[in-house]
Amino acid sequence: MNTRATVDDIHATARAMPHVTVFRPESNPVYQVGGKSFVFFRTPRPNAVDPDTGERWEDVIVIWVASEGDKLALLQDDRLPFFTTPHFDGHPSVLVRASRAGEIDRDELVEIVEEAWLAQASARRGRVWLEERQVR
Repeated sequence: MNTRATVDDIHATARAMPHVTVFRPESNPVYQVGGKSFVFFRTPRPNAVDPDTGERWEDVIVIWVASEGDKLALLQDDRLPFFTTPHFDGHPSVLVRASRAGEIDRDELVEIVEEAWLAQASARRGRVWLEERQVR
């Protein structure tokens, strides 16, 4: 059986990537590489609400992707709980609620967070990281 992901897996994977800076680690963390966000935990916003109650979701996580094609692939995969809102149309990211992280396979989520880092890291940093992984 596959291991289900947790929010802690998101934090651990993001923190494990090289050259990462974490802003607001005590509340809604923002993980950045080279001053560019690749994962961040949003504060409640009017554009991410429960469709039945209208209540703002307090657990939305934004994860960067490399391209619109990557975004569409994640959004169209019925196995995965990723979504977007009109606010993020044209933005290279997907959203997921922390409460639904367990619907994602842990290894798949780790790969998605690593790819988010790669999407935002400099070409040099990305190349070095990829080369180091191949040696292991």
